[in-house]
Amino acid sequence: MGLAIIAAGMVFIACTNSEARMPGGHHPGAVVADAGDTLVLVDTSAIPHDKFGEAVRYGLALMYNTAYYIGPDGINGKYTRNKMNCTNCHQDGGTKPFSFNLLMSHASYPQYRAREGKVLDLAERVNNCVTHPHNGRPLPLDSREMIGFLSYLKWINSYAIGKKTFKGARNLELSFPSEAADPNRGRDIYVSNCARCHGQDGAGKMRDDNVTYTYPPLWGLNAYQPGSSMHRIIKAAQWIKANMPYDKSTFGKPLLTDEEALDVAAFINDDQLHARPYVKSYDYPNPLEKAIDYDRGPFADSFSALQHKYGPYGPIIQSYKDKGMKPAY
Repeated sequence: MGLAIIAAGMVFIACTNSEARMPGGHHPGAVVADAGDTLVLVDTSAIPHDKFGEAVRYGLALMYNTAYYIGPDGINGKYTRNKMNCTNCHQDGGTKPFSFNLLMSHASYPQYRAREGKVLDLAERVNNCVTHPHNGRPLPLDSREMIGFLSYLKWINSYAIGKKTFKGARNLELSFPSEAADPNRGRDIYVSNCARCHGQDGAGKMRDDNVTYTYPPLWGLNAYQPGSSMHRIIKAAQWIKANMPYDKSTFGKPLLTDEEALDVAAFINDDQLHARPYVKSYDYPNPLEKAIDYDRGPFADSFSALQHKYGPYGPIIQSYKDKGMKPAY
């Protein structure tokens, strides 16, 4: 399903940038959001040519070529422990609709995060990604890399200032079937649509230069950790339906149904079938605040860990509503 490939469809290249593309990275610049009838475009040629602009460009380069700069063999530090890039999940440098869009990140932090049970600032949230999906160690807060990420996020946020919301700012909404997501059905979907890029073994396809992946791993010790957003079935399914298969699902025209997206997410994230990096601790210290598709107890309800992971989610959602609470997912 080619998580690393910039999705087909409504894509415009705003500029080319040698640092952002080096080595072998994708060209930055893409249609980022459809705010009503208005198409919002991030134009990377407008990055200022000053010291702040230098930091923005480095942040852009880090988004597209994370492994090259700060991966296990990174030229500027060894912080991430796998060879995946930020754009594997935050496509088009975090500007693609329904692809864990980052346009509002700078304006949204500090914010309370139930996963950590505390208020995080944006630097802490960046390091959350470095340590969870990338299975790495935190960036120093005063490092060139952290300043680069924060500068880039501030700069792309300038295109969203004044907009309360826009299409694609949040994840694609799904309707939930009355039965649980099924890893066995998901296996068939994976074989038909995903294995051609990510491999039958889910290990992805490494680039010839061994720096990073053409198609990243979906499970295994070089993939994302348990506790990552992509490890939750609903969150992963929202992303998969909106973006995959990369060459068949276009903006506003997904290929997979809601049920199919949930099933393939269940197969990819079936921990009985697929190993992941080992973690010593888990998130959501307050059971009342847990995302309903987070499968580690204790829970604030009587539903099993299996149902929290795979569903059916309707009864869990209704139980929260009956208590006057809003379920998170």
